[in-house]
Amino acid sequence: MMAGLLLRLLPLVLLSPEPGAAVWPQPQSLSLDAEGGCRLSASRFRFGYANSSAVGPGCAVLDEAFQRYWELLFHSRRRDAGNGHSEDPLCTELFVSVAEQGCDGYPSMDSSENYKLTVSAEQMLLTADTVWGSLRGLETFSQLAWRGDDGTFYLNKTTVVDFPRFRHRGLLLDTSRHYLPLKAILETLDVMAYNKLNVFHWHIVDDPSFPYESMVFPDLSWKGAYNPVTHVYTASDVKTVIEHARLRGIRVISEFDTPGHTHSWGAGLPGLLTPCYAGLKPSGVYGPVNPILNTTYQVMAKLFEEVSAVFPDFYIHLGGDEVDFTCWKSNPEIQTFMQKMGFGQDFTKLESFYIQKLLDIVSSYNKGYVVWQEVFDNAVKVRPDTIVHVWKLSAGAYPKEMAQVTKAGYRVLLSAPWYLNYISYGQDWIAAYRVEPLAFEGSPEQKALVIGGEACMWGEYVDATNLSPRLWPRAGAVAERLWSNQTVRSLADAYMRLADFRCMLLTRGIRAEPLFTGHCDYEFNAL
Repeated sequence: MMAGLLLRLLPLVLLSPEPGAAVWPQPQSLSLDAEGGCRLSASRFRFGYANSSAVGPGCAVLDEAFQRYWELLFHSRRRDAGNGHSEDPLCTELFVSVAEQGCDGYPSMDSSENYKLTVSAEQMLLTADTVWGSLRGLETFSQLAWRGDDGTFYLNKTTVVDFPRFRHRGLLLDTSRHYLPLKAILETLDVMAYNKLNVFHWHIVDDPSFPYESMVFPDLSWKGAYNPVTHVYTASDVKTVIEHARLRGIRVISEFDTPGHTHSWGAGLPGLLTPCYAGLKPSGVYGPVNPILNTTYQVMAKLFEEVSAVFPDFYIHLGGDEVDFTCWKSNPEIQTFMQKMGFGQDFTKLESFYIQKLLDIVSSYNKGYVVWQEVFDNAVKVRPDTIVHVWKLSAGAYPKEMAQVTKAGYRVLLSAPWYLNYISYGQDWIAAYRVEPLAFEGSPEQKALVIGGEACMWGEYVDATNLSPRLWPRAGAVAERLWSNQTVRSLADAYMRLADFRCMLLTRGIRAEPLFTGHCDYEFNAL
């Protein structure tokens, strides 16, 4: 009762955050001094490389980031340089120094994202181990500017020392149940970078449609997409997504979920799915992938060879969830195979048989894999470096699952409490924010196996019309939980900073929904 009353009163009783302190997600360490700051001028300010930097002009990741963040600083937030009467010195240049060479590669799970940012009238310097860390520092720098009463924009004297708590901070988008235009995906990647999220989990195909345009099996999209011309992702589209993500320090992990969730595969690959039976005759309905045919594994070998070449990340998400055994049980050929293999009527063993062969195929292409938790629950033999993705939504069930997976020695990702496609009246970002990924019984060694988590946006009721406001700023609550220190828990402080961040997203052209009553200096329809 009191907690609910507090949340209703938050906008009425809290002051605005201290100027220059409303960074989202909260850095590991931020010290701010109102004395010794400087003001911003669009005509005088620029980004540059420090002499000590191992990378310099020609590094596409930073060259493009400099241009992008200059636009965000001076155009999206309308910083009119020097229009006020401030006598504070001008901020003229932020120097960036990167310790490690390398601008042409892709971020990986092991990439450092650490950075240190120093802002004062005497010096503005951003140092980082890698270009990926420098991107995180540039985002923080862009959020430090604040507008005075005279209309001039300022930077306080600030020191930030920052690094992520978890290595994997992801967002899943489902592009099968509703096709998301390329523009919507690219905008989502932009906002992920604003939140320091670093993994785009592309759940690209599922039962309703197969929008991925395969070169080796073109009929998959030609016959399985909603429209084979307008509702597909071409090879060029996929490259665009991967490069757009790379330039923002975001990994792209594709998911091709089997043996279930494959209805859309059937028309393009006759014979792949299991014929279901009604009595002694086929019913005309098809179930999951048929696991007893050699041709099934020939198809998977060719498809995943292509997928492994198209998507550069080391990991592929192989799904493995929600397999309905009804069709397999009805099929006499599968029943015969079950008896031959000694599986009896335990169809989890048949599922495990399929998954094991698929994992061997993917491993042969020197790829790692992520699987949904059912693969672990059904005791499939997997490699020690397998990542298990915990998703089941039963109240209170996921801590027990996290404990079991980590006790078995596997790394784990958490999504169960972060299904953002579910909405409720009120400030439902709070439930996501309160989650603690390590709140389960286990040793320190087990806790170290939690590599992060993902917010999920499933597409049954989501397309480009409502994707952005449903995601943002709610996904920001997940982003802060995965980036910031475990001690960052204050709802009052989070509310102030997230509301401020939401207003900033509006200035950047993002349709982010409000947290509660209130207003922004620049409302979306006034831009």
